[in-house]
Formats: sequence, C-alpha cells, structure tokens
Amino acid sequence: MPSPGNTVEVVSEPAVPTRIVRIKSLLLDVCCTASSILTLSLALHPEMQAKPLQADCCPQEAYRAPERVNSAGLPNPSEAAGTAVRTNQRLIVIGFMGGRIKGDNFVHSEARLAKQLRQQYPLAVHAAVFANHDGHLALRTVLQLLDSNRDGRLSEEEKDAARIVIYGHSWGASETIALARQLNELSIPVLLTIQVDSVQKAHQEDGFIPPNVGEAINFYQSEGLLHGRRLITAMDPKKTTILGNYESTYKRNPVSCAGYPWYARAFMKPHIEIENDPSVWNKIEALIQTKVLESQLL
Repeated sequence: MPSPGNTVEVVSEPAVPTRIVRIKSLLLDVCCTASSILTLSLALHPEMQAKPLQADCCPQEAYRAPERVNSAGLPNPSEAAGTAVRTNQRLIVIGFMGGRIKGDNFVHSEARLAKQLRQQYPLAVHAAVFANHDGHLALRTVLQLLDSNRDGRLSEEEKDAARIVIYGHSWGASETIALARQLNELSIPVLLTIQVDSVQKAHQEDGFIPPNVGEAINFYQSEGLLHGRRLITAMDPKKTTILGNYESTYKRNPVSCAGYPWYARAFMKPHIEIENDPSVWNKIEALIQTKVLESQLL
C-alpha cells in the first residue's frame, strides 16, 4: 500500500496476500462495530428515539378496522369475518432487530412495521420487537401468550392453536430461525418466518428452516461487504414451503438511509438499504396481513 508522500514501498509478492487479508479484516471489524456506534449515535439524539413497545392492552370490544383496504390490497379482516376477534385467535408477530439495536428504535423498519400492525389491528395482532440478543425474552412472551388459561403450562390444544409469524433483519434474521427452532423443540407450529439480509450469528444456523415452520421467505442483497444469506432450505420440504429467495439490487436504484451515520452508509450501505427498502417491507407487510386475515377466518 503506498505510504504518504511520493515514497512507494516495494512489497515482495508473498506479502501482498497478507496485506489484503489484513485490509479485509479491518473493514469487517468496522462493519461489525457500525451497528453499535449507530446505537450510541441515536442515544445522543433524543428526537430519534421513541417509547418502547408495550404489550397490547386494548379493551375486549368488537374489532373495528379502518374503512379502507389495507396496504396489501386485501379486504379488512373485520369485513371478511364480520365477528369480534377473541384473544386466543390473535396472530402473534415477533420481530428481531439487527446489530445491537433495541426494539424501540423506530428509525428501523422492523420496529415501524410492528407499530403499524399494532395500530391497524389492535385486537387481532399481538406484535412485539426485540433486540436480537433477547431471544429468551421473545420465547417467554410467546409462551405466555399461548397459555390462554394461565395455568403455567401449554396443553396440546394451546400449542395447536398457535398462530405465529417471526421476522428479522441481519442478526435479527438469524435470531428469527433460532426462535423457530426453539419452538420446534416444544412442538409449537410457526406459520411464517421472514429473513431480511440474514447474517448468521455464532452458534446458530440460519439457512435451514425447521419442520414446524409452514412457510419461509428470504430477502437478500449481495452487493456490499456485509450481505445476507442467498439461500434458505427446508429441513423437511413436505412440511415447509420455501416461498422464495429474493435478491434486491441498489446500484441503479439507491434507497435513502436517512438517520444512519456516515460510516454505516460508507461501509455497509446495501445492507441498510434493504432494511429501508419500501418494496421489500411492503411485501413483508402483505404477507403478514394475509396471515391476519386467515386467523380471523378460522
């Protein structure tokens, strides 16, 4: 690598690969710490923070959907079902943030989607978002919601009644599959898993979807230094349908990453572009809304 000024360092051929490896290692370290730095940056700007997501606590009254079709172009669930939604029919939607981002950070699409679902379907959906290192809290939340008679254990009927969707970005997508795997060990079904530019965490396997998952879909990009898994496969194709592995590209159609610091945009821009891509998240919202409608038709 040229040194400052006009002096050029002559490097022997065997040393070149070593220098390249060191440069790549340095860039990877920068990318891995970018999320942590972003969290600190946001903490210093209160206007970019939002109140933490709280558990649904709406009164048990007849569900009234907005008088319009939803963003997926589907009829509102109340119009299709025509009945009130019982608590044990709620669709449980669990989201996981990427990096070291907390679940109450509405700069990120993961948190905004959950908030939108909670507002649009206050009695039909229980939506909660967690940091990807809080998988144990997400599991506890799911088990508590499924325990409809509050006896501290799940009967086979309560397990069979489970209607769960899990989604996440980056490390959060890896945690999505980790949670699905834990639920599989408990014989609890999952309707759908959604991975967005999934980056596998240590001691996890985000490429193989467990057999308790009915459908799974994967969105990824492969342009940046930090990019997601290209392919997910079903451990048991007879039980799990892979809806697709969809690649996004941003070379000609960049996406705004407003709110992110310069180093995040410089070193992992495509990775955060897919996190902010409206076309990707509109598809995700439509998939979840379909599950809301199905839940109310049961």
